[in-house]
Amino acid sequence: MKTTLGNLFFKWRSYTPIPLLLATLLLAQPTLGSITLGIMIALAGELTRIWAVAYAGGATRTLEPGVGNLITGGPFSYVRNPLYVGNLLLSLGVCLAAWPAKWSFAISDAVVIPWLLPIFVIAFAIQYGFIVAVEEDTIRRSLGEIYDEYYKAVPGWLPRLTPYSKRYPEKGNFKAGFRSDRRSIQTTSLVLLVIIIIYMIRLLKG
Repeated sequence: MKTTLGNLFFKWRSYTPIPLLLATLLLAQPTLGSITLGIMIALAGELTRIWAVAYAGGATRTLEPGVGNLITGGPFSYVRNPLYVGNLLLSLGVCLAAWPAKWSFAISDAVVIPWLLPIFVIAFAIQYGFIVAVEEDTIRRSLGEIYDEYYKAVPGWLPRLTPYSKRYPEKGNFKAGFRSDRRSIQTTSLVLLVIIIIYMIRLLKG
């Protein structure tokens, strides 16, 4: 069951966020503050993705989780899943920028939180929880103690403060990483532009 769901989520990971994205745009009530904060977080996510792809290369573009060399250089020396951390920041940034507050719950009279924010976090945790579990099982079966050592030393989601000592590769190809992630950059930029347009229309309507 875990393997089936993990492989399924991995295969469709680029498409599963679409329903939440559409709902976010439909319910959007962006403010200047939410757009500014969202863009900053989304930018951090995109830069993290580019950094990760620069070191992992084509290994991030397969349709099924597989094993080659164990990538421990660059962001992988701080956290085991930097590409997915980038995805989290990128998607969360877009959600915060849109601030889909038409469907919200109140924590207090002064604090109102869009329901889509916790829904997004839960959905992300479920999807990538299965994906990471399958990937780690696959890598562990193939690399054994090499991966176990890395697994024990490097956290999965919250980065360590110092880099892992055994780094491979030593250098990343940032030009290739940027080129490989162009579609993500274009899509994110387009979505953020739509959110800015929604904000301007709301502003003009007063």
